[in-house]
Amino acid sequence: MSSSVPSATTRAEHVAAASRRPHPLPRPSGGEATAQPAGRAVRQLPPVHASLICVALPGLAISAEHGQLTGHGLEGIYQAGRRLLSRCHVRVAGREPLAVQGRLIASGRARFVAVVRHVDPSNPDPVVTVERIRDAGGTERITLHSAATRPLRLPVEVSLATDLAELGAVASGAPGPELPASVYDSGLRWSSDTGQHTVVAADPPPQDALASAGLLRWDVELPAGGSHSIELSVRQDGASPLRPAGRGAHAPFPPVRAEGDDPRVPGLLSTSLDDLQALLLRDPAHPADLHPAAGAPWRCGLAPAEALAVARMTLPLGTRLAAGTLRTLARTQLGGDGPDAGLIPGPLRDAGPHLPPSSTGVEATLLFPVLLAEARRWGLPDQEARDLLPTAERCLRWLRSAVGGGGYLADPAPGGLLRCETQAHAHRAALLGADLLELYGRPGAPQWRDWAGELRAAFRREFWIEDRGGGRPAAARTADGRLVPHLGSAAAHLLDTGLLGGGAMAPGLLDPVRTEQLARLFGSPALDSGWGLRSLGVKEAGHNPFGHRGGAVRVHDSAVAVAGLAAAGFEKEAGALMAGVLAAAEHFGGRLPEMYAGEQRVAGGAPLPHPAACRPAAASATAVIHVILTQVGIRPDAVAGTVSLVPMGSAPLGELSLTGLRVAESPFAVRISRLGLAMIEEAGEGLQLGVRTGRG
Repeated sequence: MSSSVPSATTRAEHVAAASRRPHPLPRPSGGEATAQPAGRAVRQLPPVHASLICVALPGLAISAEHGQLTGHGLEGIYQAGRRLLSRCHVRVAGREPLAVQGRLIASGRARFVAVVRHVDPSNPDPVVTVERIRDAGGTERITLHSAATRPLRLPVEVSLATDLAELGAVASGAPGPELPASVYDSGLRWSSDTGQHTVVAADPPPQDALASAGLLRWDVELPAGGSHSIELSVRQDGASPLRPAGRGAHAPFPPVRAEGDDPRVPGLLSTSLDDLQALLLRDPAHPADLHPAAGAPWRCGLAPAEALAVARMTLPLGTRLAAGTLRTLARTQLGGDGPDAGLIPGPLRDAGPHLPPSSTGVEATLLFPVLLAEARRWGLPDQEARDLLPTAERCLRWLRSAVGGGGYLADPAPGGLLRCETQAHAHRAALLGADLLELYGRPGAPQWRDWAGELRAAFRREFWIEDRGGGRPAAARTADGRLVPHLGSAAAHLLDTGLLGGGAMAPGLLDPVRTEQLARLFGSPALDSGWGLRSLGVKEAGHNPFGHRGGAVRVHDSAVAVAGLAAAGFEKEAGALMAGVLAAAEHFGGRLPEMYAGEQRVAGGAPLPHPAACRPAAASATAVIHVILTQVGIRPDAVAGTVSLVPMGSAPLGELSLTGLRVAESPFAVRISRLGLAMIEEAGEGLQLGVRTGRG
C-alpha cells in the first residue's frame, strides 16, 4: 500500500506505569500490564465476584455478603488505595448476629441485615434485628431494632483492627500484621511505622474501650418496639472528610430518566449512571477536571484509552466529562521533537492467547482527536475545543510519523503487529481529525482524507481472509504479510466509524458486502454467546470462556458492535446483541462487570461471573447507556445548529422515552414509538430538528 502519510522510524514506545506500589498488583482483569518474563508465574488476583464493592472514589468498601469485616482477603474500608479498616466485627448479647441479607443499595452504600436469636426466652422467633449501612466514604451505621414486648438490655461489642496496607499489598497476599491500637477521643487510633494514621470515632461514645483487643463496648437500653443506633466513622488522622468527585454539585451529568415498554431500562440506566459517577476522579492539580477511573477494585486510577472511550459514550449526557478527560490527558502528552512526540502514554494490554500485548497508548493517542471532534459536534464550547486543538494536532503528527512504509500503523509502534482494530482506530482518527482541522481552518484535512481512502482500499484488499463461508477479517497482519486468522469481539471496532459534521457518519474500513458478512459472523453462536460477543470465537484454538481476551464477553466490545451494526443497518443482529447485554445486566443486578464468562446462554440460565473482573467498571456502565441510546440514533451538529434522529425501525426496546439528555449544552428529550418512529420532545432554542429513517 502506498501512503501519502510519510513514515518515520520511532524508538520503542514509552509505557507509562499506572501507579507506583510497593507490592505491585498481579495482572489486572482488564489486562493492562507489561508482559511477564518468560517462565515467570503470574500471581492470581483474589476473587471478588461474590463481594459487595461500595465505590465513591477515592473511597472503597469491600465486604462479604454477611457484612462482618473479618480482615480476611480484601475486606475493608479503603481511601486512596490504603486500607484504613480491615476488621469491624459486631457481637450482640455475646453472640454473632445471624446474617440474613447483604446487598448494595447504591453504588457507594451497602445494607446488611442480621438477626439476634435467643434474647427473649419466651419467644422462639428472633426479636432483635441488626441493620448495618456501610458506605464507601468510611461511615457505618449500626442500628438495633427490637420487636420484643418488653425493654431489653443488650451488650454490643465492636471489634476493630487495621493493617494500613496498600491495596496492592493486600491483593498480593502480603498486607502485613494488624497494628496495635490506642484509645483516642471517642474511639481508637492506629499508627504505622511509615507515618500513616487512622482513627475510628463512635457516636455515641463507647462505655468501654479496650485498646489491646481493639474493642469498643456499649450497654444498649432497647425499649419495647424501639431502636438504637451507633455510628462509626473511619478516616485518616488529620484528613478532611472524604468528598467523592462525581457527587452532588460536582456531578457532570444531570439526572437522566427513562420510561417505556421495557421495565428493565429505567433501573439499568439509573444504576449505570450511579456507578459511573462513583468512579469519577479529579486531577489533583486541576480539581475542576473530572475523568473516569477504569473500575474497582483493581483499576481505580486513570487508564487513558478507556477513559477516552468512556467519555465518548457519555457525550449524549453532556460534554463536561469529555472536556475534563481531554484536558487531563493533554497534560500527559509527550512533548519535544523526538519520534514519540505527541504520544499519549499508556501501559501495555494483554491481547489474548494468539497475539502479543498491545499498546493502550497508541489507542489513546488515536482516540483523542476523535473525542474532541465528536464532543464539538455534541456541543463542547468553541473556546474549550480551540484550547485542546493543539494537542489533537500533535496526536495526528505522531500518527503521521508512526505509520510504517506499508501505510499501516503497527501496535506497539514501531515493530509491533498490524492489528485490525488499530487500523480502524487510525482510519477514524484520520477522518474525524480532518473534520476537526477543516472546522478550525487548520491545514492538512485533504491529505488525511486521502490517506484514509488509501487505507480503506488497502485494508479491504490485504486484511480479508477468504473462505467458503464468506470470509472474515484478519485479527492482525505480520510484518512479512502473514494474516493471523482468529476472530473475536475486537473486530467490532471495524464497525465503529464516528460522527462528522452535519450528523453524517464516517465511512468504515469494510465495504458493504464485507460489513454484511461480519454482521452475519457476529450473529452466529460461535461469537454471540447469548449474553454478548465472545472475545474469541468458540471454534478458535485456545478458546476459554473465562479468558479475559480469549473467550470471555467484554461488555465494551459488545456495545460497540451493537451501535456499529445498527448504524450499518443490521438491526436484527444489533437487536439480538442488545437483548443479550441487557439480559446479562439484569442478572448482575444492573451492575455489569467489565467481563463475564462466554458460556452459551441456555433457557433459565444466567451469565457466569469472572472471579477477577472489576465491578463496577466505567466502560461497562457506559456500555449499558450506549446500548440503550442506540435505539434512538441521535446525530447532532451543534456547530451547524442541527440535530436529527435516526432511530432503529425495529424498536427492540419497544416504546422508549428519555429525558435529561443534552445536545448543544441544552436539555434534550426524545420519544421512540413501538413502530420505531421518533419525536423530539425537548431541545435547545434555535436548534434545527430533523428525523430520518433508515440506516446503513
